[in-house]
Amino acid sequence: MLSEAGMKRALQQYLDGFNQGDAEAIISLFADDARIEDPVGGGKIVAGNAAITAFYTRAVEVVERLDLDTPIRGSRGRSAAMAFTIRLKSDAEASQQGTVIRVIDVMTFNESGKIIDMKAFHGFSDVSR
Repeated sequence: MLSEAGMKRALQQYLDGFNQGDAEAIISLFADDARIEDPVGGGKIVAGNAAITAFYTRAVEVVERLDLDTPIRGSRGRSAAMAFTIRLKSDAEASQQGTVIRVIDVMTFNESGKIIDMKAFHGFSDVSR
């Protein structure tokens, strides 16, 4: 059953999965028919288990860590949100040395507590080196 505490736990597990380099832990949080929009308005939609698996397998390779900026926020509905900073691994070839991205993710859950929709909010001014 879906609860505010369960949604907050899932978002913490998402952060922990990244910080442990564990793509499978992240992927397991998503329903098979989930979709991701990252960033919102950027034209990239990732949908379905295979695409989400590929997305997060690559993401944990380039992310050094995620730092939570404020406590995870719940809701009285099916969504929860968190503000955090992504710190990318240094890669001189990819020109991402010291890159940080300030993000707010909003995740919507199904009744079973699996993420069915993830929206990442960050614009050009939220990326810095």
